[in-house]
Amino acid sequence: MRVEKDSLGEKQVPEDALYGIQTVRAIENFGFSGIKLFNFYHFVCGLVLVKKAAALANQRLGVLEEKKARAIITACDEILAGKFHEEFVVDMFQGGAGTSTNMCANEVIANRALEILGHKKGEYQFLHPNDDVNCSQSTNDAYPTAIKVAALRYIKDALGALSELHEALIEKSREFADVIKMGRTENQDAVPMTLGQEFKAYAVMIEGAEKALGKATHELMEINLGATAIGTGLNAPEGYAELASEILGEISGLPLKLAQDLVEATQDAGEFVQVSATIKRVAVQISKICNDLRWLSSGPKCGLNEINLPPRQPGSSIMPGKVNPVIPEAVNQICYQLIGIDATISMASEASELELNMAEPVIAFNMFFGLTLLKNACRALARKCIKGITANREICRQYVVNSYGIVTALSPLLGYEKCSQIVKEAMASGDSVYNLVLAKGWLSKEKVDELLDINSVIPPRRPRRRD
Repeated sequence: MRVEKDSLGEKQVPEDALYGIQTVRAIENFGFSGIKLFNFYHFVCGLVLVKKAAALANQRLGVLEEKKARAIITACDEILAGKFHEEFVVDMFQGGAGTSTNMCANEVIANRALEILGHKKGEYQFLHPNDDVNCSQSTNDAYPTAIKVAALRYIKDALGALSELHEALIEKSREFADVIKMGRTENQDAVPMTLGQEFKAYAVMIEGAEKALGKATHELMEINLGATAIGTGLNAPEGYAELASEILGEISGLPLKLAQDLVEATQDAGEFVQVSATIKRVAVQISKICNDLRWLSSGPKCGLNEINLPPRQPGSSIMPGKVNPVIPEAVNQICYQLIGIDATISMASEASELELNMAEPVIAFNMFFGLTLLKNACRALARKCIKGITANREICRQYVVNSYGIVTALSPLLGYEKCSQIVKEAMASGDSVYNLVLAKGWLSKEKVDELLDINSVIPPRRPRRRD
């Protein structure tokens, strides 16, 4: 162990640890979830990118000597390459508006930079976590900026998974383009359609979700780096905010820009609410699709049984041969979680008081966790379910042939009241719509065959006027 000091006294720190005393205090205080910073790869990188950008800006502005800056930048590059992530051991749930997270990053980078300079860990007289790594910064600008950098990367991953799901649905819409089935409204027979049209609608939903999520990212691109404590830029040199933000955009590959009002940007979390609400929208749409897949595959003997989902595992410990729609079920549950996450982020964003939002840590956790769940759910749904779906073509066709709903095709000629009468008689007698119309002599066989031809009721047609 080594001994480190801070304003509250001394603490022992593991000798081989790159983190320091403030991280040790955070470990003691915030053992809530067991979910550490290192569980979110993009977040660690986001923190380190902010520190690297700050060091480069401070070096150019002459407030950080070149030797220290080079060591800090080298340490940052090592972490960005995947090293030392296990040193980011602070729990994601914490008080202090992210101060423990910021100090963990400062200490890990400082101690690795000390080693690069030939010193021992903890010899902060040569390079200090606060004075050097945190130079021209506050947790209140470094932490939310890192959250936004990480969130943008997680969103990019989620968009890639949504695109994969969209393509899988498009492929199925093409495969099922000739499968005629009965459409349903309010779980009752409606009018005929194709299974391809049904899957095309799902694909369009996901395409819309992609666009909405992509659009929602624009507000995350405004950052408050250089705001320091409350947005006034206290202790940052002139020009630092603009320079550091520009550098961060360059090294992160993200189109970041400095917020117009840094005081507002430091206290307002509205952009996180916007993104979270969009994620909720995506979750609702995906859950609707999963509900439909479970209904359409229900049975196989006592349900709809229009499609077959790929079997993933035995479905019961007591009923031999039973197979459950486990992928849609799991994705449904993930969507419920995402809807709950939106409520949490909304409440946490509203918790901002005066010049700072103390609840940013729970916003960060839920944003990263939610986007990770969304990415994994989309990939699983596409790869383990959608791509393996097959159609029970004959069952779909028989539903159309035997449905009372097909009478809708006759209503332009017979009128609503007569068609309603036919349906009631068909339900009471068990006879078909086809036979009843002919028996009443309301239409000729040739005309009925034309109107009820299954292939002709799918495309849009102009209504026929009654005689």
